[in-house]
Amino acid sequence: MSSVRLEAVRNEAVDIALQPASLDIWDKKYRLKSKKGDPLDRTMDDTFKRVARALSEAEATPEKRAYWYERFLWALRRGAIPAGRITSNAGALEHKPATSTINCTVSGTIGDSMDDILNKVHEAGLTLKAGCGIGYEFSTLRPRGAYVSGAGAYTSGPLSFMDIYDKMCFTVSSAGGRRGAQMGTFDVQHPDVKEFIKAKREDGRLRQFNLSLLITDEFVRAVEQDKEWPLVFPVHLKEAHEVDLTSAEQIVWRDWPSKATYVTRDDGLVACKIYARVRARGLWDMIMTSTYDFAEPGFILIDRVNEMNNNWWCETIRATNPCGEQPLPPYGSCLLGSVNLTKFVHEPFTARARFDWEEYKEVVRVFTRMLDNVVEVNGLPLSQQRDEITRKRRHGMGFLGLGSTVTMLRMKYGSPESCEFTEAVSREMAVAGWEVALDLSREKGPAPIMLEEFEVTGEMLRKRPQMAQDGYKVGDKLPGRVLHARYSNYMQRLAGVAPELVAELEQQGARFTHHSSIAPTGTISLSIANNASNGIEPSFAHHYSRNVIREGKKSKEKVEVYSFELLAYRELVNPKAMPYSEKAEEKLPEYFITADDIHPREHVDIQAAAQKWVDSSISKTANVPTDYPYEQFKDIYLYAYKQGLKGCTTFRFNPAAFQGVLVKEKDLENTTYSFTLDDGSVVEVKGNEEIEYDGEIHTAANLFDALKEGYYGKF
Repeated sequence: MSSVRLEAVRNEAVDIALQPASLDIWDKKYRLKSKKGDPLDRTMDDTFKRVARALSEAEATPEKRAYWYERFLWALRRGAIPAGRITSNAGALEHKPATSTINCTVSGTIGDSMDDILNKVHEAGLTLKAGCGIGYEFSTLRPRGAYVSGAGAYTSGPLSFMDIYDKMCFTVSSAGGRRGAQMGTFDVQHPDVKEFIKAKREDGRLRQFNLSLLITDEFVRAVEQDKEWPLVFPVHLKEAHEVDLTSAEQIVWRDWPSKATYVTRDDGLVACKIYARVRARGLWDMIMTSTYDFAEPGFILIDRVNEMNNNWWCETIRATNPCGEQPLPPYGSCLLGSVNLTKFVHEPFTARARFDWEEYKEVVRVFTRMLDNVVEVNGLPLSQQRDEITRKRRHGMGFLGLGSTVTMLRMKYGSPESCEFTEAVSREMAVAGWEVALDLSREKGPAPIMLEEFEVTGEMLRKRPQMAQDGYKVGDKLPGRVLHARYSNYMQRLAGVAPELVAELEQQGARFTHHSSIAPTGTISLSIANNASNGIEPSFAHHYSRNVIREGKKSKEKVEVYSFELLAYRELVNPKAMPYSEKAEEKLPEYFITADDIHPREHVDIQAAAQKWVDSSISKTANVPTDYPYEQFKDIYLYAYKQGLKGCTTFRFNPAAFQGVLVKEKDLENTTYSFTLDDGSVVEVKGNEEIEYDGEIHTAANLFDALKEGYYGKF
């Protein structure tokens, strides 16, 4: 059990009253209510008590359940914040019996047949209904115009089937207080890749999806060397006679997520027919232009993901959860939770400002056990999902409030000292978490995969030459715990700072295969953390608006919010302080910066500092101003690749294309929207002006977006 006693822990954190928007989001999304809508959680602390009680029930004895209830409640009060599905659904079975505590899932591999495509739609619907987000790879489907021998017709391609999944997601009523979310990934070598890149340029299309390309090292090298890039798809066994499998002009041999029905060599590579050749740089420019204008597609550096996967020997990852921080195998699932870093800052905004490392590590230790108990109450709807999560027991612990915290410590986000702090926060979380992985394994047993025996293959030896150097050969057998602790690239990195710990994990086997990821934490940050900055991000702004979906309202509602660090500064230092003020008595210190004030490379530097010690991935958005030069913008992604990231996403406010979740008043004021009336006349209105339409008051920007995208009146 924990070595730190409750009464020995001092609470020196800054305690700021929750702003109205925070209480409102908690009430709408995370507060437990009866079927009639009557509140059962009277206060936010009641929510903490419910969650602590539910998760402590997984302990083996009444004594342990009582002890860990108190410890879990302490951790929740001290900054441990389980993700939304846990917070809203743990301890709520009486009122919401068909919900899950798991945020992140990935579909099984979608087979290239009508039966499997529709079966996966059915499985996805059940997953979304349980409140989980889900990711899919769609490049397993043959390209548009390919001949379907069984039907005697030509296929409409993967994008047309994505439309079906999109409509299903919008239609299914997701449990747990939010709509479902989806991630669609797509191979950069698929013949329909250009159609995928341009898909969201159509109003209202694929709006229930985040979209990301699977970018390979080979493609990046082709861009750098200005080479041709072949667009390919596997050769079906029935079509093998139609191509010359020995011709380099017709065939490329490569890894593919499914092999059963395709021409495959002894080394596991699949024969792929070349449909076309394009200039790699031309394709790169198309991707960058779309990302600049429409904020999508994102980048998943898929080779890096698989190279650094702790389960490298038994998983091939091709998809992620909707926000990208959880790369997962077919039917993979993962729970999430974040530690609020602002809770550990003492004497903020002063020369004595400091971070309480010991209390932080103790919260991480207790929180790790709490999240491990979530596996026992996962509530996943599919047997394949339940088998996957109980076999590997993946965790996804991260942190939120990094931007707010570095400001409270008087650092500038993106500076060298903030990068050092970020790396330290990630490293200490990792070491503390894996210490608990060992302790829990000794107490409750390791994850089942750690005790399984795996046969050494040629592919394993190719991926990990060290195994051959250690004397292993094809046909030998090794337990999962050795393949995990000794040969995972991430665990080898951890061994650089905690060698004895990793050596013990190799002997014992860890309680879980993964411990950390950093989620975007949007509504969790706004509500329970009083608008501390999201995840690893800086604060978007210190005073801005958030667009939220309201049941029964015909467009999104604009809600005014303040950053946590601004509220704290007003409370502790200067009650008159205001962002953008030119008055001396109202000015904020220069270290009060926001997302747009930071160079995109500094965003990447922060992400790289954290990624070193995060074993899954990070949801991170590099914000750039609307007028940021395109030529500089497109270099961000190459820089991210060179910095060793697993993925990269950018956001540039483009009012002509979409409305973001977070908006600044000055952006709305500087944007004019045109509405055509029934009589043909046109009315022009600034984005921040209010309009009465259809019996409701809307902001011009939100009304325009709802009508353009086709969701008006459908929430």
